[in-house]
Amino acid sequence: MVVIKQVTQSGIADALGIQAGDVLHQVNGHEIRDVLDYRFYLTDTAIELNLSRNGTPYSARLSKGEYDDIGLEFETPLMDQKHTCANRCVFCFIDQLPKGMRKTLYFKDDDDRLSFLHGNYVTLTNLHDADIERLITMHISPVNISVHTTNPELRVKMMKNKRAGEVLSYLRKLADAGIALCTQIVLCKGFNDGLELDRTMRDLASYFPALRSCSIVPVGLTKYREGLCPLEGFSPAESAAVIAQVNAFGEECLQKYGARLFYCSDEFYIRAGLPLPDETFYEDFSQIENGVGMLSSMRGEFDFELQFLQETLADFHAPRRVSVVTGYAAYDHINGLCRDLQERVNGLDIRVYRIRNDFFGESVTVAGLLTGQDVAAQLAGEDLGDELLFPAVMLRADGDVFLDDMTPEQLSERLGGIPVRATESDGAVFLRTLLGIYE
Repeated sequence: MVVIKQVTQSGIADALGIQAGDVLHQVNGHEIRDVLDYRFYLTDTAIELNLSRNGTPYSARLSKGEYDDIGLEFETPLMDQKHTCANRCVFCFIDQLPKGMRKTLYFKDDDDRLSFLHGNYVTLTNLHDADIERLITMHISPVNISVHTTNPELRVKMMKNKRAGEVLSYLRKLADAGIALCTQIVLCKGFNDGLELDRTMRDLASYFPALRSCSIVPVGLTKYREGLCPLEGFSPAESAAVIAQVNAFGEECLQKYGARLFYCSDEFYIRAGLPLPDETFYEDFSQIENGVGMLSSMRGEFDFELQFLQETLADFHAPRRVSVVTGYAAYDHINGLCRDLQERVNGLDIRVYRIRNDFFGESVTVAGLLTGQDVAAQLAGEDLGDELLFPAVMLRADGDVFLDDMTPEQLSERLGGIPVRATESDGAVFLRTLLGIYE
């Protein structure tokens, strides 16, 4: 049952007399179960809505532009409850969270609607034939899929779900229907690496041109793994070997298909102590949200903006002292950008601090998993200058709190009242924020 929560004043639905509390049943005779149904069938220009009010059915007819919104809001963005994950993956990060954090952090989603709306990755184990047919009928593309391995038995073992192997057949159905596939592999040493990784890459490449890209990311391990499957991180030498393996296959794909398709995340390069590829290596940056090419993209944006502002920088004389925090993984990169800018700008003093992740454990080095309390504890007593900048990825999507529920305002108080500001990973925005140029 899809209950209407609010009707936009003076919108199309309001003009038709539709009210909050009414129930939407059908659009042009099609049952509406969630946001995918609603958005798909609402693209018709001649619409008949079947609704009910207090149990009494009624209908409303309207004409509209193909993508016009009619002004209805629902109880949830999905018009339904989120689909929770049915897997118990050996590498699940949520299983490695400490107790006592806010409840939303423990929710495991595996929802194809969120894949469509927000780019989330799904494992397919929540889907059945009818769901796949709906994706094909609606041509929902791309579909973001956490594959991990194309070995059915190994996938069952890693995900602890008896359907994990059989649903791999959906990849071919989607590909044959022209649905683009964006995929990822969380690489676990001793499970899906080595020859198994070779097999997975070969199998996925066979779906080209439907296969758009695949990211290979190292498993994330916190210090809270008591009672969980024993897993080890990749050493520098092992990380370098993974990069060589993936890039060799990527070169084959480049020659055969005109696209590399397979990319290691930046974290593998950092662990290996190897330089990051330049921007051209990543083609269209299709996996940047998975940390693939993010630092190279940031460097390119930063350098372009630096050149664009060259004349302006020559006139920047006002003294400005700013501090920046980041994780161990990106420290050298961020510090390098800041040094380049500082050398060109008179009166600019930037200090970059790498924050050790005591909350989750030192093996977690990415900035997005830093907490406010670790920043506060490790910067206590430091002269932080005029402003403290921190990566926006440290905040939840709403932009109001860190993972430990500390707010930026509370962090400021803990550090003696210094202004704190979130900064984006976009290189141009980061440069301007360092200069105090806020737009």
